Formats: sequence, C-alpha cells, structure tokens
Amino acid sequence: MELYKPQPTELLTYHNGTVLHGDIPVSVVWYGRFTPAQKAVVNDFLLSLTVASAAPTPSVSQWWNTINQLYLSKAGRGMNRAGPEGTQVRLAGRQVSDAGCSLGKSLKLSQLPALAAKAQPKKGGIALVLTAQDVAVEGFMNRCGTHASNANARTTFVWVGNSATQCPGQCAWPFHQPVYGPQTPALVPPSGDVGMDGMVMNIASMVAGVVTNPFGDGFYQGPKEAALEAATACTGVYGSGAYPGYAGNLALDTATGASYNANGARGRKYLLPALFDPATSTCSTLV
Repeated sequence: MELYKPQPTELLTYHNGTVLHGDIPVSVVWYGRFTPAQKAVVNDFLLSLTVASAAPTPSVSQWWNTINQLYLSKAGRGMNRAGPEGTQVRLAGRQVSDAGCSLGKSLKLSQLPALAAKAQPKKGGIALVLTAQDVAVEGFMNRCGTHASNANARTTFVWVGNSATQCPGQCAWPFHQPVYGPQTPALVPPSGDVGMDGMVMNIASMVAGVVTNPFGDGFYQGPKEAALEAATACTGVYGSGAYPGYAGNLALDTATGASYNANGARGRKYLLPALFDPATSTCSTLV
C-alpha cells in the first residue's frame, strides 16, 4: 500500500461516538431505470467488500480491510479480520426498484429518507438509494453523494446519483474530462459505463463515511455540517503519486485499456478512493 501526503489539514480524529461494526447488511433502492448490466456493476462491488472475497490483489476486500484497520479497530471494536466477528458490509437486504420514479424526476434532499425507508434497512444496516442518470437531485452540482441517519432508529442511508450526464467532470472523473484544470484525456472505465463506474467510486466513498461516522460523532475533521471523512479527506487520490488533476499510478487492463486499482468478485475491476490514515495524515492507496 502506497502513501500519498496531502496538503496539511486539520487532523481527522475520532470523536468517541458510534461506528458501524459487525455484520452490516445493505439494502438497495434503484430509483429510475437501470439495466440489469448496470445493476450488476454495483451488486458485484458490494459482494466484493466481504473479507471472504477470493479476488486477486489488490482487491476490493483489501480496501475494506483498510477501513477496519485504520478506523473501526481504533474505535475499540477489536476487529479480527480472519474471524466471524470481523466487520463487513454485505448485500443482504431488500432490493427495491422504482423505475417509474414515484416521486418524480426532480428530488429534494428531504425526500431521500422516505426513499431509503422503502428498503426497510435493518438496525445497524445501510440503505443505499441510487438514482438514474435522468433523475435530478437537489445539490447534485455540489455533491456526488451523501449519507445521513435516523439516530432514533439507528439506521443510515447513502444516496449516490448516476453522473453520466450530470456533473460527469466532477463525479465521474477520471473517467470523464474534469470540469476545471488541464483537459487531459479521460481514462477508460473498467465496466465500459462511465456513469456506473463513477457511481461505484462515490458509493465506496459514502460507505466509508457512513460506516466510520454514521451519526456525526465518529471519525471526521472540520465542522460537522461540512465534515471531511475517511475517503472525502482524500478527494481525487486513487493511486500513488497523485496530485490535483492526476489520479495517480493505476493498474491497466491490457485487454480493455481500462484503468483500475482493485479487483473484485466475478472478475470485476474497480477504481476506489484512497483512505485517509489518521495516524500518519497520509492518503493510503492500493496501488
């Protein structure tokens, strides 16, 4: 694992609150039209998060184990990655399809909890709300995803939108030319679908945040209302040697020309964000 030293920032610390741990079931709401192939990209990623994944290194499960090591174990949970008590995210809840967009194709953030509730997330679990490329969500121009919680029910949800046509230069970079800066050629996405590979990058980032800071009192830096978390503290960093406008040194699939940094289930390849190491104030990458 390579380390990238970001610009000096306020230290990301543990605020002695809750982290998600143990078995973390994920349920999914597909809002809008997704093809079976698009759903498979995300479902295979979620399957890849399990520590039992047999994918070659560097792997998605290695990335998840980094979260265990850097965050969850330091919160006093005593993770044992090899044992059944090891914390892992797994696709185990309901998958609900709302292809007809029952709430319309222009959503407010205040509507997301109701959509998440359709997945009937279990206590300690995560509801994943995914919106199709023709669905506008309030603030999509400023964020690629978000996570929130119901502290009373002890449930959490993540929202991520398909950025194929909305903010691809921000939310699907480096698989699309950036909004600002040098207009270098876009990289080839592993699945061949810019929007879905962009979604996976942002799902990974939001899952890292919701697991390590589910109720706003876990691991974060800065003000609560605009906190930087495990992955968002390393925005734009995917491989060693990264700098603004350059994602870093990545692996290349010689058969397809796609760039990636993690192997997943069923032969999938993914690009996952670096994770901030609170002990060293560096961004830890898989390649």
